Amino acid sequence: MQLVRGLHNLRPQHRGCVATIGNFDGVHRGHQAILGRLRERALELGVPSCVVIFEPQPREFFAPETAPARLARLRDKLQLLAQAGVDRVLCLAFNQRLSKLSANEFVERILVDGLGVQHLEVGDDFRFGCDRVGDFEFLQQAGANHGFTVEAAQTVELDGLRVSSTQVRNALAAADFELAERLLGRPYRIAGRVLHGQKLARQLGTPTANVQLKRRRVPLSGVYLVSVDIAGKTWPGVANIGVRPTVAGDGKAHLEVHLLDFAGDLYDRRLTVVFHHKLREEQRFASLEALKTAINADVAAARAQVARIHSANR
Repeated sequence: MQLVRGLHNLRPQHRGCVATIGNFDGVHRGHQAILGRLRERALELGVPSCVVIFEPQPREFFAPETAPARLARLRDKLQLLAQAGVDRVLCLAFNQRLSKLSANEFVERILVDGLGVQHLEVGDDFRFGCDRVGDFEFLQQAGANHGFTVEAAQTVELDGLRVSSTQVRNALAAADFELAERLLGRPYRIAGRVLHGQKLARQLGTPTANVQLKRRRVPLSGVYLVSVDIAGKTWPGVANIGVRPTVAGDGKAHLEVHLLDFAGDLYDRRLTVVFHHKLREEQRFASLEALKTAINADVAAARAQVARIHSANR
């Protein structure tokens, strides 16, 4: 898959494609349905498929403090799009200049002059342009004027529930990992590189890997039973994701993972953390000794849960 960063990096060879536009946060089953149709139309027309995304996502630009939590950071999103068979991604920096483009200007500069779109797939609730007039009907008229066709994606439902990034966030907030997996088409996971932290957990007797999040907000908070993939091998573990209220910190979300029965150096290695079961909410403890007691109880609860899973699978 080819990544083109910014409209200024488009070249004549990038013209002529079928395209879709959106956040594609999580690349859930609704997104996957759009990408499937995109591949089909690309094959029919004999041109590449292209996904247009924005970084940051528009709501993160306009209201960073209240924007929805990210399901996946950019690196993971690109990997998921590549796995879905997308030929090209155009990643546009969502900034003041782009935010001020009218719907007409967006179509002419990006879709027509930039990409030479032959066919466009859009979600049923898609809107764009600083004037917010860009919707499906607007695109149909623009397509008639500029020579491209437009198709609206049908809503994907699961047991009557509309599949969306919001529904995935709701499932994660409720610790319903089974529902989240069904909506995503895969278990929910967070990947990142292990950074040096305060090393406080080591002093408490439970060393943890401080996994880089690279996002303002995350859709989970609390203590969880997880499995962790390290270079193709899987380890059970306990993960805390939150602001670490017992320890004076920076107020940002952190992901710390303690691997059960693991010994070794994880610094600078890339881990993939899969979430299975919520053990408890994150909470503030009166002392480090009380925190240590809680962590030991979390590890014991995780071991008991792993034993139950192994027993059920026999």
